[in-house]
Amino acid sequence: MEIEVPDLTNKRMKPSVADSETTENDIELAKDAEEENALIPAPMASEQMEAEIANILEKMNHFTQQVSELLESGKSMLKELGNEFEERLIQIHKEQIEKWQEEIKELRLLDTANEDADALLLNAKYLLQNVHGES
Repeated sequence: MEIEVPDLTNKRMKPSVADSETTENDIELAKDAEEENALIPAPMASEQMEAEIANILEKMNHFTQQVSELLESGKSMLKELGNEFEERLIQIHKEQIEKWQEEIKELRLLDTANEDADALLLNAKYLLQNVHGES
């Protein structure tokens, strides 16, 4: 009996949520699996040995799929975190700019009030000088 070795390089990887192109990591995994398959000789073996080899190959396939899913999950999670970080940073910036704009508005109002008070004081000083000058 000949051992059937599944071709791991033709196995379709789960497409990425954010990116449907094949990533370098997926290519590396496929190359590693291909190299491992090339190293496995295909001599005649007993049915029990073939079952053990098939079991190991299934474990390899399962592990490769898990790694692929973890990579995709990690990429998705990092992209989501990046988006949340960006949104929060933009929100903080907007709030700070609004705060400073409010401070500028208050300073302008205070300056206007001070100018009005200064004009009143100058008028009062002028009137007092005129009153003292006349007496």
